[in-house]
Amino acid sequence: MATQVTATATVAATAKARRTASFLRIAIAVQTLTIFLQAVSAGLLLTASYGETLHGAGARVMYGASMLYVLAAVLAWKPGGGSSRPVWHASGFLVLASVQVVLGIAHVPSVHLPLGVLMFGLSVLALARPSHRPA
Repeated sequence: MATQVTATATVAATAKARRTASFLRIAIAVQTLTIFLQAVSAGLLLTASYGETLHGAGARVMYGASMLYVLAAVLAWKPGGGSSRPVWHASGFLVLASVQVVLGIAHVPSVHLPLGVLMFGLSVLALARPSHRPA
């Protein structure tokens, strides 16, 4: 009887861990997509009258996606007692996103553009990282 209860608890814990890992991967995917769309809207910034509006709105969405990544990382770490590494990665990404927003508002493209490329590359790497896959 005790073995059955333990097995049921283990199955439930595994299912919960998979859900939180899936949420984390979805949050990283959303962040990666929003950064890519920011690159597209940056191109429109140069060619279309509505580019600045689109890029400004996209910046807010990208920042929100970075906050979602932090939330997902905390939810994957705290209840299950897993590694805190994704929380540190997500927090670092939120710092980079904050710097990116400040540089964009200050119109410093010489740093803003390369930082955007770096953020996209880091986000793709985070998405490809095997430790974020469900067990």
